[in-house]
Amino acid sequence: MARHGGGRGWYGKVVGAALGVTMLATGASVWTAQAGAAGASSPKATASAAPGGAVKPVAVTIAHASDKGARGVNLTIDDGPDPVWTPQVLDVLREYGVKATFCMVGEQAQAHPDLVKKVVAAGHRLCDHSVSHDTTMDRKSEAYQSQQILDAERMITKASGGVRPMYYRAPGGAFTPYSRGLAASRGMRPLGWNVDSKDFERPGTDAMVATVERELPNGPTILFHDAGGDRSQTVEALRRLLPWFKEQGYSCGFPVR
Repeated sequence: MARHGGGRGWYGKVVGAALGVTMLATGASVWTAQAGAAGASSPKATASAAPGGAVKPVAVTIAHASDKGARGVNLTIDDGPDPVWTPQVLDVLREYGVKATFCMVGEQAQAHPDLVKKVVAAGHRLCDHSVSHDTTMDRKSEAYQSQQILDAERMITKASGGVRPMYYRAPGGAFTPYSRGLAASRGMRPLGWNVDSKDFERPGTDAMVATVERELPNGPTILFHDAGGDRSQTVEALRRLLPWFKEQGYSCGFPVR
């Protein structure tokens, strides 16, 4: 998973002190070892004060595999929701009977709760993509990382009507041992990608389709975007790729948890 440079950069600001959570996961020993190796401190406090009530912690390792197995494909849609492009993406997914994981920016979810609810109602999954899509999060303090992750979790959960995000994807892939451990303790599996469609660069639909078809053997999780500018190429690429997946014997599923 290469660092992804696309996105709107930091346009939020720290609004409070760090919120921590106890590492309740069965993978707590893994977190402890990783944090110790990186010189980071383990998140502290309890999960009860965080949004959504009690949660079941998950593994801290970055997920790539599909719950559909060796011929599974995970569609992940980043940076929305967007009032223009998210409905069009949803229409294409519905047309082909396919589910996806929407990695939402907290500020976008807060601004468009109707779209968050539509994503959930259609059977798709939610992913915390931070409050403001700061691709330099890995170089910021643990207090800042906590604010970005936990405030986004709260914003998305509220916008959805109470459905919690199941994953956390760091903006640009800017994970740290601390951020992975914090997200996992909140029940959000860190989520990577194997194939970057390059749609953020708008290289043309043909180029995007060719990239996905060529790189799919690298792994099942594919990165697309439904915000951050004109996403007409993304919509058209999905319209061409979804039937191709089926023809090639692939099934669209969700990242493992």
